[in-house]
Amino acid sequence: MAYQNTLPKKSEDLSAWYNQIVLSAELADYGPAKGTMIFRPYGYRIWELVQEAMDKRIKDHGVDNAYFPLFIPESFLKREKEHVEGFAPELAVVTVGGGEELEEKLVVRPTSETIMYDAYSRWIQSWRDLPILINQWNNVVRWEKRTYLFLRTTEFLWQEGHTAHATHEDAVDTQKWAMQMYADIYKEYFALPGIVGYKSQSEKFAGADATLTYESLMPEGKALQACTSHDLGQNFAKAFNISFQDKEGKSEYAWQTSWGFSTRSLGGLFMAHGDDKGLVLPPKLAPIKVVILPVLGKDDKKVLDFCEEIKKSIKAVDSQFLGKVEVLDQDWKSIGWKASDAEMRGIPIIIPVGLKEAEGGDIKIQTRIEGYFKDENTYGNLVPVTSENIGAEVERVLSLIQGRLLENAQKFLKENTHIVNSYDELKKYMETTKGFLKAFWCEDATCESKIKEETKATTRCLPLDAPEESGKCVYCGKDATHRWIFAQAY
Repeated sequence: MAYQNTLPKKSEDLSAWYNQIVLSAELADYGPAKGTMIFRPYGYRIWELVQEAMDKRIKDHGVDNAYFPLFIPESFLKREKEHVEGFAPELAVVTVGGGEELEEKLVVRPTSETIMYDAYSRWIQSWRDLPILINQWNNVVRWEKRTYLFLRTTEFLWQEGHTAHATHEDAVDTQKWAMQMYADIYKEYFALPGIVGYKSQSEKFAGADATLTYESLMPEGKALQACTSHDLGQNFAKAFNISFQDKEGKSEYAWQTSWGFSTRSLGGLFMAHGDDKGLVLPPKLAPIKVVILPVLGKDDKKVLDFCEEIKKSIKAVDSQFLGKVEVLDQDWKSIGWKASDAEMRGIPIIIPVGLKEAEGGDIKIQTRIEGYFKDENTYGNLVPVTSENIGAEVERVLSLIQGRLLENAQKFLKENTHIVNSYDELKKYMETTKGFLKAFWCEDATCESKIKEETKATTRCLPLDAPEESGKCVYCGKDATHRWIFAQAY
């Protein structure tokens, strides 16, 4: 395969690099139907690692997994007016089944609020039935006109949590817990910082009272809506008659939340950390954390036996990193090809082993990125170790790589977040480096729409920590009390 020589440079053409690396690293392939995507094993394993980390936290919070049908009666979506209007352009609808026209059309699940809440209306009768805390890992379909592998596909994978509560306070606490859980996953596993904040009224989830979002910044200065968590108020409860008798015997509507995290997160992961050589994967999400490269030609058995000893030593360490340790012993591939392939796939550590190392010489750990991995005075990507301490050293270096990637991403976010005080300044950024722009906005939807029309920038969120200030709207000059985050987005 000749992809090592044909991979476009990320520094010169991010879009071309991204499309090629997804295919070349065997993360995914195009599906036969427009807008669909095949998850190849390497890419799907990354999603499994995300699932393993997140599913534990979801269950530890008392949320149970379940599964609801893929097909939703069309009438269900029509019960909540704002919800159906928000999703109408993206719906895939089944009109024929078993060779006969259906009496009622079926919508292929774009999200599960309606199908789940119909069941909740039957399951909830009393305050004793609350809270209901359910999550599902599933696929959804949204008929996208413009698609982009992982980032925007017609069918994608995700988790969606749906809860019902006796009080609004409990619901909001769950909404905030979910977003904090997502933020922790992004920082601890993806090594991706972001901004948590509230969406504007026009950008919030259709049918929600309030939407929290985690906004990440990608290399070309565009925003990625990384996940969302919604306070649904009583909107769906009223539409689906999810009512209960409270402790005083009074009938009340339930308060609800929904929250979701999808495989578009992987697109952000690949784009944010990769470089001109290919993927760079944080060790906690790397399907393969270490590859050992036998340098053959002299006493191959001794070299291969020593490679297996190293593998056992590394695997014997109690590790927070769940990826495989592999010995690439295929003799029909050159060591140069194997090294380039491992580098392109973003494997955090490569360890070349020849007869010299097998006979007691120092082993060199080669890291996928450069940094201070040997000591605070030595910058590079080679760390000499002995066979006796290789397991502990690999674990130490993996931890340093994970931290270094987060530090790099935090530095990028800080350097590309700007305060702007005029519309001309906002437009100039959007025409050049882009980034997250903090600007006063009067919160009038007309100004928001005009800014989007003229600059392609949208209100990404009002940060949770945004102080109340006195200023003038960047567009119309009216009084404003907060600086919102503006950015162009995928």
